[in-house]
Amino acid sequence: MAEYLASIFGTEKDKVNCSFYFKIGACRHGERCSRIHNKPTFSQTILLSNLYQNPQNNAQSAEGALIPGKTMSDEEAQKHFDDFFEDVFVELEDKYGEIEEMNVCDNLGDHLVGNVYVKFRREADADRAVRDLNNRWFAGRPIYAELSPVTDFREACCRQYEMGECTRSGFCNFMHLRPISRSLRRELYGRKRHRSHSSSRDKRRKSDRFSR
Repeated sequence: MAEYLASIFGTEKDKVNCSFYFKIGACRHGERCSRIHNKPTFSQTILLSNLYQNPQNNAQSAEGALIPGKTMSDEEAQKHFDDFFEDVFVELEDKYGEIEEMNVCDNLGDHLVGNVYVKFRREADADRAVRDLNNRWFAGRPIYAELSPVTDFREACCRQYEMGECTRSGFCNFMHLRPISRSLRRELYGRKRHRSHSSSRDKRRKSDRFSR
């Protein structure tokens, strides 16, 4: 029985533990979910809830109509997102430790919208980041950070979305990850990890959106 329970843990067959929370670190039912959300006491991954504010979403009224004067081109939106991504990535890696992977949700559901997942190389760095970030602000808004059970983003992402076939649009219950530009990806992830924080990183701007 113990082996069977272990084999179905976090899957749809598990009637006790929430499979969505296990896979994506968030559940649309929140605290009202009928299944258990097993929050980790240690993890490499942290969740920064609703941190990214997509200006293209904010430019729409409650009825979904575009608000005149607040629209943004796709190129401007990508630049806005790249700036946000770089600010967060550099700040967190400089202060807390090496980042293996960082992802931002492009979903529209309240439990996923703007969620930022950061996977550190070391669990100790993730733990330190959570404890410190909950006392900090970003762009005038408080940061809500917690350890996340997500370790394999392939399991958390919507495969149909990656193929351009998801019919649930932004309200899918699996992650729709917003991509950064290729040049920024090469810059952030292409560096030799063993070198000290110097050269190109020191030339980048320091974010003024983080505060205490």
